[in-house]
Amino acid sequence: MKTRIHVNKAKIRSNAKTGRNDAVLSIKTYKSNTYAHEAIILDDDGNEIARVVYRPHKPLGCGARCWIETYNRVQAIYNVETDV
Repeated sequence: MKTRIHVNKAKIRSNAKTGRNDAVLSIKTYKSNTYAHEAIILDDDGNEIARVVYRPHKPLGCGARCWIETYNRVQAIYNVETDV
C-alpha cells in the first residue's frame, strides 16, 4: 500500500506564531489520514530506515523545525522533469 507523508507548512507557521505544538505531519493512505509529530519509515523486516521529525521547540542549528534523518545511504536526484 502506498503511503504519503505531507508536511503542513501553514501549520508550522501557525505553531511558530502562536507557540502551539500541533502535529504538522499528515501520514496518508487510501484508507486513512493520521497526524503526527514524527513518522518512522520501516523496511519489510520492521527496521527503521528513516524518520521524519518535527521539533518546533528544539530546532536544528540551521533553524529547521522539520527534517528527515536516516543512517542509510541517500541518493540525490537533480533536474527531475515532471509531466504537466
